Amino acid sequence: MRKRVLIISASPRKGGNSDTLCDRFQQGAAEAHHHVERVFLADRTIGYCAACSACRGSGECVQDDDMRTLLESMIAADVIVLATPVYFFGMCAQLKTVIDRTVARYTAIANKEFYFIVTAAVGSKRPLERTMEGLRGFTSCLTGAKEKGIVYGTGAWEIGDILSRPAFEEAYEMGKSV
Repeated sequence: MRKRVLIISASPRKGGNSDTLCDRFQQGAAEAHHHVERVFLADRTIGYCAACSACRGSGECVQDDDMRTLLESMIAADVIVLATPVYFFGMCAQLKTVIDRTVARYTAIANKEFYFIVTAAVGSKRPLERTMEGLRGFTSCLTGAKEKGIVYGTGAWEIGDILSRPAFEEAYEMGKSV
C-alpha cells in the first residue's frame, strides 16, 4: 500500500548529518513507491508558540507563517519522520518549535506511524535516549501514534561523518521498509 510520508529535517545545516540521513530515508521510501514530502525547516519561517490560547476555540493559530502548511502536511501524512541533530542531549530548537506549534490541532495528528532520526557526536546510543524521551513526550500526546523505528547516527560531528557510519545504510533500509 502506497503511503504518504512526511520527512521533517530539523538540521540547521543543509547537507548536515541528520539531513543526509533524511536523504537516505527518502531514497528508500521513494524506491518502495511511497509518496514522499520533505521539509527542511531552515528554509521555513516558523515562530514560537506565544501561549496566547487563541487557537483553543478555533483550532487555528493566529500566527501567519509556514507552520500552517506544515501542520496540514502532518495531518495528511500516514508516516512522519522527525529528524534532529542532538545538542546537549536534546532535540534542536527548530524541531521543538514545530512540536510546540502543533498545539492548535495536535488532536488531528492521529493514527500516524513515526520514525526518528537522531544524530550526535557521541559514539553510543545510550545518551541519546534522553532525546528520544523528549520526542516520545510529543508522540505520547497523539492518539494512535505508533513508533516504528529509530536511526541513531552516532559518532558524527563534522558534515559528512555520517557517510561512514552504519546509520547511513540503516536510514535507507528503514525508508524502504515503510
